[in-house]
Amino acid sequence: MDSKRAIEFVVVGFEGAGVMVLVIGTLLAFTVYVSSLAHPGNHSRAYPALRRDMGKAILIGLELLIAADIVRSVALDATFTSVGVLGLIVLVRTFLSWSLEVEINGTWPWQRARLPTPAPSETDER
Repeated sequence: MDSKRAIEFVVVGFEGAGVMVLVIGTLLAFTVYVSSLAHPGNHSRAYPALRRDMGKAILIGLELLIAADIVRSVALDATFTSVGVLGLIVLVRTFLSWSLEVEINGTWPWQRARLPTPAPSETDER
């Protein structure tokens, strides 16, 4: 197996893993959502938890897909055009990742350090 074919195999692996994370993560998030709706009293927390869990799956899937694009562009098709397209793809996906991060956590990543940390509960000490 030559190196170009091996790199293509790695790229396809990253892409497959990214798609699997998106699909499986979404299915798991919906499964948890539906099961939490079956329990009384969880309705107000079910939807925010669904959004958070789906956002996490999308973030991880996007990271894997970005890795596949980087490997493909740098190792297989290192032209100015492919690197420019890669830059645009990474820019768009980074914007999506940051938007999802804000949706999940409610703050910008650099603002999290300024948030007060919750006091440890009794169950954390065990």
